Amino acid sequence: MEKEIEVQTTGKLIKTLFALSIPTMTEEILSTLLQYADTAMVGRLGEKATASVSVTTTIGWLTGAVIYALGTGILSLISNAYGADDRRKAKHLSHLAVKLSVFSGIIIGAVSLLLSPVIPVWMGAEEDIRQQASIYYAIISLPMIFRSITAILGSSIRAVQNTKDPMKISIISNIVNIVLDFILIYPANLGVTGAAIATAISYTLSGILTIILFRRTEFLNPKKGSFSLFKKTPKAIVREYTKVALPLVLSSVVSCLGYVVFAALVSRMGTTVFAAHSIAVNAETIFYIPGYGLRTASAALIGAAIGEGDPEKKKKYCIITVAFTVMLMFLTGVTLFFTAGPLMSLFTPSSEVISLGAHCLRLVAFSEPFFGLMVAMEGIFYGTGKTLWPFVVETISMWGIRIAGCAIGINLFSFELSSVWYMMIIDNVVKAILLTFPFFFKRYRR
Repeated sequence: MEKEIEVQTTGKLIKTLFALSIPTMTEEILSTLLQYADTAMVGRLGEKATASVSVTTTIGWLTGAVIYALGTGILSLISNAYGADDRRKAKHLSHLAVKLSVFSGIIIGAVSLLLSPVIPVWMGAEEDIRQQASIYYAIISLPMIFRSITAILGSSIRAVQNTKDPMKISIISNIVNIVLDFILIYPANLGVTGAAIATAISYTLSGILTIILFRRTEFLNPKKGSFSLFKKTPKAIVREYTKVALPLVLSSVVSCLGYVVFAALVSRMGTTVFAAHSIAVNAETIFYIPGYGLRTASAALIGAAIGEGDPEKKKKYCIITVAFTVMLMFLTGVTLFFTAGPLMSLFTPSSEVISLGAHCLRLVAFSEPFFGLMVAMEGIFYGTGKTLWPFVVETISMWGIRIAGCAIGINLFSFELSSVWYMMIIDNVVKAILLTFPFFFKRYRR
């Protein structure tokens, strides 16, 4: 009888995890489609247009990752407060989320705009695409405050186990983006600039809708009163948040600076090679989505289980997350392997770019289960608020393997693009192993 009850309980936990993760996966898919729409429509304008959009992509990842890290810290703590039904703490964290959204958006947006003329130069872009790349990046940086609001307040909403409404916002903003992409790139004949304007408008709309949803979430805003940006947050809350969020932010900076250096190394291999690399990276993104969706949902549920004081539930969510994420990423890897060529052809008519990119995608398809293990372990660490080890792992692997390996290989051994992608694969496999390593010791499992 005990075994039957156990199975039913585990089944219920699985249903809860998937009920939360499916909307998050859908939202991630739609977010990726936004990138696909830009890349595919701009790709029809030629390799130079593609390179103009792609050359600043990794810098965009850096700014987005920092904001995401701030939001993940909020998600970890609010999910814990939600599990404990600690509304007072949730109210303080909500105020903190608003302040983080506004101030991070203003600061990151201002820095992005100031640096937009020189970023393409830093990234090694060829001279004839630098101006267009700079304009594109400046335009999509204008609504940075709305991007921060979407990420940080959206994380607060997901922390109280509402993933459906953020998904609906993503659907609306993506539809607007795709429609405006077509109108501004082609009939309006604005090309790359039109794609940037469409993206900026969709970011703004998403931020506005997220504010409305946040205000209507009773657990986060019980009195629906005004939020003062200058109201002091209790020091204990700030300390707790800093302990969780600081390693996440540092990890994001270390990771994305690594991607920036990595992209700069590849950009020196020529426009065609860089276009193939950039398009392949964007194409691969959609196959990460099952892992990312489960990571966000599991972090919220594990955090809530800790708040409830239920270690058995927490343990089960950890096991379920790892098992299902690895399984799903195995399936996406198989799909990626067999669809690599057609997928590349969606974004460019260049046969050389398609051939190069498809070969790289088939290589990376074999590492997808390891990537799934990596993001599943990240979700567990995020949910428990133990974020220091992921930072250490990211630093060691990104810079010690991917960057050092590619720098040596490209400069001394004339690496081809496929060799560069082998270094990416090794990086992901090592991260997965190192993130799992602490769980072999009883002390760290607890």
